Amino acid sequence: MQFDLGSALEILRRTPSTLDRLLRDLPDTWARVTEGPDTWCAYEVVGHLIHGERADWIPRARVILEHGAGKAFEPFDRFAQFEESRGKSLNQLLDEFTAARARSLAALDALKITPDLWSKGGLHPDLGAVTLAQLLSTWVAHDLDHLVQVSRVLAKAYTDEVGPWRQYLRVLK
Repeated sequence: MQFDLGSALEILRRTPSTLDRLLRDLPDTWARVTEGPDTWCAYEVVGHLIHGERADWIPRARVILEHGAGKAFEPFDRFAQFEESRGKSLNQLLDEFTAARARSLAALDALKITPDLWSKGGLHPDLGAVTLAQLLSTWVAHDLDHLVQVSRVLAKAYTDEVGPWRQYLRVLK
């Protein structure tokens, strides 16, 4: 599928409510379950998404629009949520993510991005040359990746409990 900002927005608008419906008011036994060492629970994923709203998508879009490939993006701390989320409940994080995404989408709208800007280049500190369309497409895929991750982590909590049905559940493989 070719990038289209309108289509991308259809996913970006839905992510907060999708996570909210799935996770709000879950007990910590669900919110903090992981797939094992060095994996993230749903709580940590939501914190990561909040940090991305602050430090990744819109700031990097602005860098592309203002500087092109003449200025590299600031490196993104993929683990900032561990400190930033400390002491907050999952419900607080869900509210924070919803508000942060609304601000991001308003900022995106204010940038007045037109199709002629999609090919404008930027410079990722690790990946090198990227385009605005690639950044915005990645935002959508990143949301979907973490929605899958949250679903998978929650499902895997019942890996042993499903018994022989495990063979039919791709999410548990």
